Amino acid sequence: MPRVIAKPDTLNELNSNFVQTPLQQPVFLNSVPKCGTHLIRNIFRMFVPVAQQYHQTFIQIPILRQHLAAFSPQMPMLSWGHLLFSDDSAIALRHVPQIVVVRDPYDWVLARARFFLSDTFQGSLEHLKGGKVSIEEMLNMMIFGIYQKAPTLNEIFTHNAVAWLGTGVKLVRYEEIVKHLKAIDKPEAEAYFRDLLSVLNLPAWPEDWMERVLTGSDRKQSGTHRENLVGLEAELPDELPLVQKQLVEYAAPGLRHLLGYY
Repeated sequence: MPRVIAKPDTLNELNSNFVQTPLQQPVFLNSVPKCGTHLIRNIFRMFVPVAQQYHQTFIQIPILRQHLAAFSPQMPMLSWGHLLFSDDSAIALRHVPQIVVVRDPYDWVLARARFFLSDTFQGSLEHLKGGKVSIEEMLNMMIFGIYQKAPTLNEIFTHNAVAWLGTGVKLVRYEEIVKHLKAIDKPEAEAYFRDLLSVLNLPAWPEDWMERVLTGSDRKQSGTHRENLVGLEAELPDELPLVQKQLVEYAAPGLRHLLGYY
């Protein structure tokens, strides 16, 4: 099984700096892998008591039935994971408010390639590291998948995000979180984070919301953030090359528009 080697954060300890209100219903933070999962999780963790945070695992389909307790209305928990749309997952989350986090597929290709080429990720793709393939070839593998080793971009977005649309989930774009973090002192930022965190059904909006958000979003607390990846020797571009953008449109026509990227 693939492994992610990342330094533990200290957010459980920092959580005690804030007055926490008990969670009254379970909440699930779902996401397409490499779409800011740790960012949104860590922000939410600053608004929920540690005892009500489901730290056992990132919940996914293969282990879903072993972790149904995360969705119990009798013992409400904040949980997170990469949960494919399926009959089992739909039933498990039938009465659980759910957020689904996505990212512009253009940037997702770069983020996924960067992660796989780092030593933070250890799995079946070790043979691609160390310059064994060109950057362009790696990007194409992220788009079209690797036979029997990695799914395609279209498959990942289809089952982790698109298939959930229209079922009552709250769609969140990674770029919008980042945009409002960069201008967190603006009124628009408070309105955005009030709406984002509304799934927690807080009885009152905390006056120290900004400090909580900044604490949770601290890049040093995310072991999978771009700046904290270990052993990344390859230099990837900041923007997806034109040809690869065209390949994304070929591989998943209409996907970016459906997710709100124009």
